[in-house]
Amino acid sequence: MEHRKYIEQGLLERFEFHSYGHALEILHEAFPMEWRELQECLGKLWITLADLKKVGGNETPIPKKFDHVLYPYGWREIRISGDLVVKKYPRKTAQRRGRFAEEPYEVETIEGYIDGHNIDFLKNRVAFDLEWNSKDQTFDRDLLAMRTYFDCGLIDVGVIVTRSEKLNDIFKKEKDDRGQPLMKKYGASTTWMGKLIYRLESRRNGVMPNHFFLAACRKILVAVHQILDDYHHLNHKFPGFFFFFVGILYKVGVFVIALFAFFFRPL
Repeated sequence: MEHRKYIEQGLLERFEFHSYGHALEILHEAFPMEWRELQECLGKLWITLADLKKVGGNETPIPKKFDHVLYPYGWREIRISGDLVVKKYPRKTAQRRGRFAEEPYEVETIEGYIDGHNIDFLKNRVAFDLEWNSKDQTFDRDLLAMRTYFDCGLIDVGVIVTRSEKLNDIFKKEKDDRGQPLMKKYGASTTWMGKLIYRLESRRNGVMPNHFFLAACRKILVAVHQILDDYHHLNHKFPGFFFFFVGILYKVGVFVIALFAFFFRPL
C-alpha cells in the first residue's frame, strides 16, 4: 500500500507504518481532523536518550508527551462498562411454529458483562493507544478492548503506537540511569512492533473486522550525544579532522573580528 499519499513525508522518515483493513484510508477520508491531530502529535514526538534511560514504564516522560498534544484537542482516556439485558420471548401458541410474543415473559440482566475496558485516547469514533514498554501481553488487552468498543458501535478505527525494532541498536549501546544496559529494560518480551503484528495477522481475540493502523518510532533525538558521536566517527575515519575543524573556526573568528573592527572603528 502507498502510504505516501496519506502520511506527511517527515513522519515516513521517523516512523514505520502498517495498515490493516484499510484503516489508513478510513482515517484520511472519514476522520481528516482526527488524522491531522494524530500526525501533529507524532510530528512533535521527539524521544531523547534521557527519556529512554528513565525508569518507571508508563510513568516515564514518553506517554506524557502524547497527553500534552492530544488533550487540548479533546482526546480523552475512556473506560466503559455495561450490563447485558437478555429478554426471552415465547411463541404465541403452544405449537413449535408461529409468531413470537411481543412482550418477553422473562428479563434477565447480566451485570458487568462489559467492564474495565479502557483506551488511552478516544475522539469521534477513533481510538488511540500507546504501548511503549509494557509486557507484550498488554497488546492482547488492547486488541480486546478495541474489539469490544467496535462491537458496541463506539469506534470505527483503532490506532496503536509502539516502538520499532530498529531502536535495538541504541538499546544495545546505552545504559539506563542505574547503569544497567537498556536492552535489559527493553527486552524481547516487551511491547514492540513485531509482537503486535503477529497478533493482528493471527487474528488474536477475533480482531477483524476491526481496522487497525500501527506506527512505530524508529528514531530518537540524540542531540549533543549524536553530535559527539559524529565527531568521534569523523576524527577516527579522517585523522587530523579535529585540527582541521579548529583551524576553520579560527579563520572564521578572525574574519568576524576584522569586520567588526572595520565597521565600528572610531571616526
